[in-house]
Amino acid sequence: MEKMIGKTRLNLIQGDITLQETGAIVNAANTGLLGGGGVDGAIHRAGGPEIREECKKIRAKQGKCPTGEAVITTGGNMATGHVIHTPGPVWHGGNRNEEQLLRNSYYNCLNLAKENGIKSISFPSISTGVYRFPIDKAARIALTTVKEFIQEHKLEEVRFVLFSEKDLKVYEEVLKDC
Repeated sequence: MEKMIGKTRLNLIQGDITLQETGAIVNAANTGLLGGGGVDGAIHRAGGPEIREECKKIRAKQGKCPTGEAVITTGGNMATGHVIHTPGPVWHGGNRNEEQLLRNSYYNCLNLAKENGIKSISFPSISTGVYRFPIDKAARIALTTVKEFIQEHKLEEVRFVLFSEKDLKVYEEVLKDC
């Protein structure tokens, strides 16, 4: 599904984020930045050791990456030029500022892309796997945050790469309302 928002193409696809050829892909990282399960592990495996080494340097300089913040590394062995790593929030029922932290993750990734001259970016559905953020809430936050950002800052394309058909359908329904 594709929708134009201003001059930015917003695409929703089902697929593998590690195969995207956008200027950057987003890693739903953990605060330690050194790989893990799900999207995080897949990106570290596909990108190779160069990503882990850059993450180690970031950790040595600033420590862990707090939830909702973002850092950037090379894309390593992947077709993308960069990986933007953001730890999304773990869902605790919505009483620990999870919604704002998720907004921050998306906004900070987009802002880091803008600061680095990146014109296209691919996102996974941040925090909806093992972090248990309800996908309908997460999709609404993701799409609303992206829409607000691209109304003020030009990007050529923002792509959401959803792992399952079920997740894609949720995002498509939410996008119809945005």
